[in-house]
Amino acid sequence: MRLILATVALTALAACSGANNASTSKNTTTTTTAVTAAPSPVPPGQVVKIGIDLPLSGGDASVGISTEQGALLAIDQAQKNMPRGYTLQGEALDDAVQGVHNPEQGVSNVRSFISDQDVLAVVGPYNSNVARAEIPVTNAAGLAQVGPSVVADNLTLGPEAAQLRRVNPSLNTFFRVCTTDSRQGSALAQFARSLGFKRAYIIDDNETYGLDLADRFEKDFTNDGGTVLARDHLAKNTQDFKSLLLKVLAAKPDVVFFGGVTSTGGGLIRKQMFGIGLGKTAYMGGDGLADLATVAAAQADGSYYTVAAPNATKLPSAQAFVKAYRAKYKADIGPYSANAYAAAQVAASAIIQAIRSGHGALPARTAVVGNVASTRLETPIGPISFDKFGDVTNPVLSLYGFKNGQSYFIRQIQLKL
Repeated sequence: MRLILATVALTALAACSGANNASTSKNTTTTTTAVTAAPSPVPPGQVVKIGIDLPLSGGDASVGISTEQGALLAIDQAQKNMPRGYTLQGEALDDAVQGVHNPEQGVSNVRSFISDQDVLAVVGPYNSNVARAEIPVTNAAGLAQVGPSVVADNLTLGPEAAQLRRVNPSLNTFFRVCTTDSRQGSALAQFARSLGFKRAYIIDDNETYGLDLADRFEKDFTNDGGTVLARDHLAKNTQDFKSLLLKVLAAKPDVVFFGGVTSTGGGLIRKQMFGIGLGKTAYMGGDGLADLATVAAAQADGSYYTVAAPNATKLPSAQAFVKAYRAKYKADIGPYSANAYAAAQVAASAIIQAIRSGHGALPARTAVVGNVASTRLETPIGPISFDKFGDVTNPVLSLYGFKNGQSYFIRQIQLKL
């Protein structure tokens, strides 16, 4: 388990109050000045934390670490707004086990955050099946959680989402700054048809994210006149896909659609497609394939994916963030670095507001949750606010392809709610 502290020393604000009681002798009027209790004094150097739960090792590390770095940069830059006497820290825990994101490890991480009373909010996780395991725990504890990249619809919408909050049904503590699987799947189906693809073979990794994404692609691709030849679910930890890909080859698809992430089979499937005569067949999926080239290298060419976030390098509002990120980490931003910055910005702003509303007292976690829910904030990815379910009200998708083993930006899609 990896632990990272990004300490932010910070500025402004103390509170004190006094009382003044006066009384006179018998037969005169007695007057009392009402006193409002002063907030509990804050010890010098009071630490408050934002927990960060992401996959930081193994196959998911290439996207997890760049996401973590975006969050830590936001925490670092929050220093100018922190009230006097407070220090803000980012505490990052790895939810990967044997190189793959793991729901049980995610739950262990958020329980660790819950047990630390200095943790007032969490940024993460990265993956939807991890979020599905964590939400019942953080919601029951009243701990705000802001996801930068988790896109499964049923985390916030419908009866399944309600079941995740059954212990504390009157409260929602989970929010996300990205859009949903259904919107990614729909956009990918439309894009596939626009490229002239008529025959699709669908494979999914049988996880929350992959199933949702593939379901929506299948529905919209079919509704738009396409034909789904077959659909297969992967067994966990499969490494050899030759028998499956021979079935795909026999079906003669125009495009193979993968619902899942690179580390759960998406990378190896694309790489092994070349060994059985499917190298020229288009390959397509959601943001789980953003790091496809880390496994498939140049064999990623001819693949397409969406990211449930804007391309921050193309946004005027994000140029200061991109410059600061490159200066600090000597690297380009990852697919969800800007989203993670925005998520941590939301969490930090909610904490600062709660401290100030309490006249400098250490705030309750419920106060932070309320402030996140009512967020109205300008961020590098644009204005952030949330609907009653915790979903962002200004969702954006970006479409990418691969050429010469490198991803390239195709276009951005502003979604209408």
